[in-house]
Amino acid sequence: MMDQVSKCEAFKALHVKGTPLVLWNIWDAGSAKAVADAGAKAVATGSWSVAAAQGFADGEALPMEAVLSVAHQIVSAVDLPVSVDFEGGYAVEPDVVARNVTGLIKTGIVGLNFEDRVVGGDGLHSVADQAARIAAIRKAAEDAGVSLFINARTDVFFCGDDASASELSVRVLERARAYREAGADGLFVPGVSDLDVIGGIAAGQDLPLNVMRMGDAPEVTALAKAGVARISHGPGPYLAAMKALGAAALV
Repeated sequence: MMDQVSKCEAFKALHVKGTPLVLWNIWDAGSAKAVADAGAKAVATGSWSVAAAQGFADGEALPMEAVLSVAHQIVSAVDLPVSVDFEGGYAVEPDVVARNVTGLIKTGIVGLNFEDRVVGGDGLHSVADQAARIAAIRKAAEDAGVSLFINARTDVFFCGDDASASELSVRVLERARAYREAGADGLFVPGVSDLDVIGGIAAGQDLPLNVMRMGDAPEVTALAKAGVARISHGPGPYLAAMKALGAAALV
């Protein structure tokens, strides 16, 4: 079995531009084992799915203690790198975010998604404020002796802004550069599906790019050609599983 440090190294190595790591987001130990048994190289939670499976809404409505408990159960169930969608870190101030992430690291995870949307508020954190939050996470990981993979999520394309795709891309690239300097390892840009836009973002900054496939999003091969390094599926797997369960339960 791999230890946490080895899993961190293995997880980071899976992020290769043009050869994307494909993650079918899971929500508990059982779904993690199903994905692992199918041959996955890593597993990652989706916050919407984890919350829904416990009867909560997304947006940090699920108590943080429950998030930590689910993370520990998943890490204990599979011998794979586990990444957790930690939303906005369950705090605003960098030092509190760092303290919360330290608790998450203790569950054995190797990576997290960390978003710049103001959870429970409007818009995004400023570039400077979010960079400070990411820097605090990096420091917490270093203090724990773990090379945590910080997947910096920006909701520039996902928060209802009616600016042009080119203008939104400029904003994404600005944030990507700041987040990288602060210690991020990856860039997650949900809400974008145009291959030209995706290709521009992948080529315009140095972090491995993660996009989310939902609905009629481009196929994996097309996303790979565009330079994507990681593909996730958000709540899609949970919704599909619940739909199948509901259909099977009809009498």
